[in-house]
Amino acid sequence: MSVATVPLPVIAQRVSREAWVARAGVILLVAWLVLSIALPLWALLSKSFQNANGEFIGVANYLRYFSTPSLFNSIFNSVGVAIATTVIVIPLAFVYAYALTRTRMRFKGLFYAAAMLPLFAPSLLSAISLIYLFGNQGLLKGLMFGSSIYGANGIIVAQVFYCFPHALIIAVTALALADARLYEVADALGTRKSRIFRTVTLPGAKFGLINAAFVVFTLVVTDFGIAKVIGGQFNVLATDAYKQVVGQQNFEMGAVVGMVLLVPAVLAFVIDRMVQRRQVALLSARAVPLEPKQNRPRDAALMVYCLVIGGILVGVLGTAIWASFITYWPYNLTPTLKNYDFANFDPGGWSPYFTSIWMATLAAVFGTGIVFTGAYVVEKTRVMPGGRMIAHLLAMLPMAVPGLVLGLGYVFFVNARWNPLGFLYGTLAVLVINSIAHFYTVAHITSLTALKQIDPEFESVSASLKVPFWRTFARVTVPICWPAILDIAIYIFVNALTTVSAVIFLYGPDTKLAAIAIVHMDEMGASAAAAGMATMIVFTALGAKLLQLLLDRLLFTRLQAWRKR
Repeated sequence: MSVATVPLPVIAQRVSREAWVARAGVILLVAWLVLSIALPLWALLSKSFQNANGEFIGVANYLRYFSTPSLFNSIFNSVGVAIATTVIVIPLAFVYAYALTRTRMRFKGLFYAAAMLPLFAPSLLSAISLIYLFGNQGLLKGLMFGSSIYGANGIIVAQVFYCFPHALIIAVTALALADARLYEVADALGTRKSRIFRTVTLPGAKFGLINAAFVVFTLVVTDFGIAKVIGGQFNVLATDAYKQVVGQQNFEMGAVVGMVLLVPAVLAFVIDRMVQRRQVALLSARAVPLEPKQNRPRDAALMVYCLVIGGILVGVLGTAIWASFITYWPYNLTPTLKNYDFANFDPGGWSPYFTSIWMATLAAVFGTGIVFTGAYVVEKTRVMPGGRMIAHLLAMLPMAVPGLVLGLGYVFFVNARWNPLGFLYGTLAVLVINSIAHFYTVAHITSLTALKQIDPEFESVSASLKVPFWRTFARVTVPICWPAILDIAIYIFVNALTTVSAVIFLYGPDTKLAAIAIVHMDEMGASAAAAGMATMIVFTALGAKLLQLLLDRLLFTRLQAWRKR
């Protein structure tokens, strides 16, 4: 039977079935996002207005918080170190990005790879390295001139190391595209290089740098690991939340700190969105790509700069790795593997490491499937526009929510008396769900970007041939988007492997993760073992990235051959 002779009731039945399946997809996606993101945040908000018995007490907890100087001062401490870190990181990253994009110096790929190394390590690894270098028994403690690395100074320096690659990625993107005609006109008019830089280069990268500044500010305000390891008596919001919940079992005040912690992150997010709306396209259809010209003195100077900055980044990471093989720092530098016998320092031994790998793998597999399928439902289906809009808004919410806040929300949500999901607390399942929710936004945006590049005519042709949209999704969309899908999987895996903040409240006796074991070993004074566990995380994350590069080549050869002429 040809398509033309298919009875109209049969066609209507097929269309109706597809519409119902699409509606079911939208409903399931919204339900998932409400369950994994919205309800935990609502539970956190509700808890901050309750007493220990769960009774509503209004703003009493907030009044107590703001009338307690030791707690209230943490706001200024957090904002202060965040501003200081941002002021340091943005210029450093901008110059580094300028060297990578606007010069003809050699070894750009090597310098970029060196700058990306902190992304594959837990944030607290930089703090451990700084203690080995500048702590009370550090090799370079004489360079501190009597001051201490513990406290605000240590937090700022460690955060600079941790945040540098995040700012660099954005700065490189901002500087990568430029219209050569603007520079040609400026040269023709005899404009000085310094003026060209101020009037052409900086304005073109302005929005990218503002975006990078807000990203760095949010990362510093919400980070827990660095402040916990090297903060000393210098209290910040993230460590206050940990002390209130874990140390004092004061869940109501912990919820208040979580809500306060949410404010600067949300403000930074909102201001960033407002700034991005004012951004205009820098390249027109007639634009000429900018090709950097040879300038030996400039290229040599910037190469020395990249050598210094890249060397420091590698050196900080290398210090922790080296220290993990040292018998007793700094008095006995004999190499040893005893620090990797984790059973001597943590009851779980190697178990947290393997638990982390298993949790990150599950988060990557299920998270990638949920995020990409959800993005397809939002972008490519045409049913329930209101539901799809709600799903998109909920998917963007985690970008403005710190991991520590989301983790606190899960504590109150899962353990709520009315919630039948209480059995999940402390299990691997809640860690996986929390990790997927925590990193949902970036994966969602990546999926939407890949899907927007596919012509809608694929779906139109499939519909005209009476092919269900789910078959088009499996046979056309997924193969085309394999590189983006792989990027999402590795992104979730690496971040789930290295995160501390989001899961610090959620693990159980049998589900302790490697990052949490690092915190506990450092608290016990077993810094070398903590560095060893962090080293294993770094090598595992780097191995996952190398696997991605290998799979990219294989998948591109087999599934992306159509892209080649």
